[in-house]
Amino acid sequence: MSDSKKRRMSMLDNLAPSGNDSPPSMMTNNRALRSARDAVDGHRIWDLDPDQIIDDRRADRMDPQDVADLRTSIEAVGQTVPILVRRHPVDSNRYLLVYGRRRLEAVRSSDQVQKIRAMIASMDDHAAIRAQASENTARRDLSFIERAMFAQQLLDGNFGSQAQVADVLNVTKSAVSMALSVARLVGPELAHAIGPAHGVGRPRWEALTAAMADTDVSQFELINVATRAREQSNPESVDPSIAAFEAVVRRLKKTGTTSGPTRRHSAAITLGGEPAGKAVRTKDGVRLDIRTADDKFAEWLQIEAAAAIEELHARWKKRG
Repeated sequence: MSDSKKRRMSMLDNLAPSGNDSPPSMMTNNRALRSARDAVDGHRIWDLDPDQIIDDRRADRMDPQDVADLRTSIEAVGQTVPILVRRHPVDSNRYLLVYGRRRLEAVRSSDQVQKIRAMIASMDDHAAIRAQASENTARRDLSFIERAMFAQQLLDGNFGSQAQVADVLNVTKSAVSMALSVARLVGPELAHAIGPAHGVGRPRWEALTAAMADTDVSQFELINVATRAREQSNPESVDPSIAAFEAVVRRLKKTGTTSGPTRRHSAAITLGGEPAGKAVRTKDGVRLDIRTADDKFAEWLQIEAAAAIEELHARWKKRG
């Protein structure tokens, strides 16, 4: 494997948080950002009313903690880096945010700053998503799990193939595949309960998902463990999301597994070929954990589950 490919393979693992906004020169080093720059009207910086801007993008951050610090900085020295918006397709007085969510939130929450500096570009949904992802990739301040969950959102939102998602995130297709595997097994609820966990790379997240698959601890309990750990942590001494991640790991280790015929097994459950949960053998029977974003299917499954289990039991008895 070449050094270049190794570097790309490890980009999802080695992430250093950055407290500063990205420098404008970053745009010259990224194809998607160059396209965004070229779409900007006359490269002019506009002063816009924050209320004119709509943010309906896919979330890429789980726990932006530095909005207050950024607001203080903008109030003291001004907004040094403009955000990027695009024209609303219907309302000429509105704009859609491409990137710069924290800067927008900082100005919106300020009593001293009334306008936000912005570049206005002409681009479609696809180009806007590419610019958003590329801006964050260039800044290298998204954690592994944030990138993994963002990649899953892009794929589930029909942005494109895994290869296209890999191109946007500037990593290999295999790196995206591994990240998606973790994202699907962890699930959005537990991932958000834990938080970004900067510094926790793919190997530790994969170890966590392996432990989840080999235990009968419910995801609901793990979410509660993570939530309590975040609430009880001291942000001045430890990153709350790291505390939550470690608390979940400890809970899984506490349960442990046993060897031999009494060991509890689990089998993956898929929907449409995608991981959707597991069937766990416990000392009392079998527990099904199924995740689905389709509320109608979830409601139907809840209603029909009893009949389906009866049918499976009858088939089992008939088979002998």
